[in-house]
Amino acid sequence: MKFFEKIANIDSRIIYLLLFIVVLIPVAFKLVLPVRVSEPVQAAYDSIEKLPEGSVILFSVDYDASSAPEIQPMLLATLRHAFSKKHKVLLLGQWALGLPFGEIGLNEIAPQFDAKYGMDYVNLGYRPGYRAQMVGMGREIRDFFASDYKGTPVDSIPLMQGIHNYNDIDLLVGLEAGQAGDEWIQFAGARYGLNIIIGATGVIAPDMFHYLQAKQIKGLMGGLQGAAEYETLVKHSGTGIAGMVAQSYAHLLLLGFILIGNVGYFVIRRRKQA
Repeated sequence: MKFFEKIANIDSRIIYLLLFIVVLIPVAFKLVLPVRVSEPVQAAYDSIEKLPEGSVILFSVDYDASSAPEIQPMLLATLRHAFSKKHKVLLLGQWALGLPFGEIGLNEIAPQFDAKYGMDYVNLGYRPGYRAQMVGMGREIRDFFASDYKGTPVDSIPLMQGIHNYNDIDLLVGLEAGQAGDEWIQFAGARYGLNIIIGATGVIAPDMFHYLQAKQIKGLMGGLQGAAEYETLVKHSGTGIAGMVAQSYAHLLLLGFILIGNVGYFVIRRRKQA
């Protein structure tokens, strides 16, 4: 009885401290839990895996800092996969605040595979007016991206010499925290037949399943779970897997508190009625 009374009146700071410890331990000690790969994530992986060497993949970084914990691991994992297969990478973004995350990803992954800027990958940057841009790029990329994010003319970049529109791009990887994913599918996919895979936050991902079922996208990574699954496929544990472990232990702790709290409520109520 006294145990449940103490639990009912526990200082909330103790709960937050326990939650902090439970989250910290898996990250600090790099604990790993088994990850089952779902069909949508496997399909996304296969879309890159089956491309011929030297294929061109367009990455669209359409998220910002609030969504980065979920989507940045997807960017790193898919970039790692693309460079390991010696594919060429173009990167742009429909969210201005997301471009730094794209640059961070390229700077982290490209050197690991000796990929050279201008030869193996290019960061085109951000341009406003994404609907017109998505349609216009089907005709000519240079109409919107005459230079890269550094201001270097696109025509002087070796990789861009033979890339003019979607006909020269083999796959789009859309990393989405909002509406831009739907627009890519509707304007670039439906209109020009561009093959697309989507990585989305856990909130956005459910809205993407009807596109997957209709075969308008080739694969789907949803939330931190999707990131962890893709990291499993590329055999490189990153913040996706680490985050899933921490999240799982945190959920178990909260479930434990909920269970103890409910049991305690009924025990105390029964005691008072006696």
